[in-house]
Amino acid sequence: MRYQPFPSDLFSKNRNKLIAELPPKSIVLICSNDIMPTNADGSMGFKQQTDLFYLSGLDQEETLLLIYPDAPEAHLREIAFVRETSELIAIWEGHKYTKEEARTISGIENIQWTSNFEAILKTLAYSAETIYMIDNEHMRNSSLVETQNARLVKEIKNKYPLHRIGRLAPILNTLRMKKEPAEIKALQKAIDITEASFRRVLAFTKPGVWENEIEAEFIHEFIKSRSGGFAYTPIIASGANACVLHYIENERICQDGDLLLLDVGACYGNYNADMTRTIPVNGKFSPRQKEVYLAVQAVLNYATDLMRPGIYWVDYQKSVEQFMEEQLIKLGLFTRQDVDNQDPSSPLFKKYFMHGVAHHLGLDVHDVWDKYKPFEAGMVLTCEPGIYIREEGIGIRLENNLLITDGPAINLMANIPIDIDEIEALMSNKNQVD
Repeated sequence: MRYQPFPSDLFSKNRNKLIAELPPKSIVLICSNDIMPTNADGSMGFKQQTDLFYLSGLDQEETLLLIYPDAPEAHLREIAFVRETSELIAIWEGHKYTKEEARTISGIENIQWTSNFEAILKTLAYSAETIYMIDNEHMRNSSLVETQNARLVKEIKNKYPLHRIGRLAPILNTLRMKKEPAEIKALQKAIDITEASFRRVLAFTKPGVWENEIEAEFIHEFIKSRSGGFAYTPIIASGANACVLHYIENERICQDGDLLLLDVGACYGNYNADMTRTIPVNGKFSPRQKEVYLAVQAVLNYATDLMRPGIYWVDYQKSVEQFMEEQLIKLGLFTRQDVDNQDPSSPLFKKYFMHGVAHHLGLDVHDVWDKYKPFEAGMVLTCEPGIYIREEGIGIRLENNLLITDGPAINLMANIPIDIDEIEALMSNKNQVD
């Protein structure tokens, strides 16, 4: 692995938090993600199932986790199953976990080969009543691909039809919302790598470069810093492209006078940064660009101050929208009278600010969450207001990653340039990029 291993007690603590939420005689089963195919004999890179990683730290395909706190024998209460390697596998695919390595990473004493899973589960299921399993219950999930965990659910229902099947997602989604210190450290590492890449891009960007060339500068710094690569498909959007929220083609030449919206983040140890900055291609904001930029920054500062324990996401979003509305009036995009006469079901601000201002961040970029639970200390969220004026070809979004505390939120991206003066100063000093 590229990243430094996590302490195994992180995963032991995460398992204990889960165990505390389980009813008696419950088995937990989670398996790894598939290696997804492309065409012919091709495949995509492996990405671990994040709940499995959260509970075990094991970052390898063909892995299963079984937790049974009430197992009659102590050594059967936590079992990790990993792929048995061979000389042939080592030659073609490289090193796979030994049992001792899996034990050290996960803190689980009982490590078995995956081939032993069915026989061991059959023995344990006899004394269990409920089998808890995972499904992707993220509110924004729209994938049509059947996962390995979904196939396992079908298999378990078929083989153990008289057992209750429990939903693990509501429990784990709630637990994962609050981050442990080791998780925050990994997030900060991903953010620091993102900062280094952004500073590199500030020195590189000028009229005439292609959006994809800028993308290449980011990935150069990411890989050099032992990142796992982009946390998500990067948005490198110049000019009018910045008004397309999920523009990912990154195929246009950056023109003199354009703004460049950069929505990128590094992944480190499966934890993800999520940064957005908007910079002038030629190194200088125009007066109108400055005006809109400062309005977005004012909303960002307001939303940052508002992010405190006890606030619900729905109320948070509504409050930020009201503040944004005032900024849009100041920009001359509509008047107070227009607002007073608007259709409440189609507010005017939605034309210029049409997305959520915050989402949880962690092992998933849009991390698992429950929107009906209030913010608590230990949660990490993005804060990303934006203004998109399509008729002017201006799209500006600014995004930081915030750690909620018992006091003011901590901006984990405090070292990443954001003020107009600092961005212009850094872009005016075009250091050679190695």
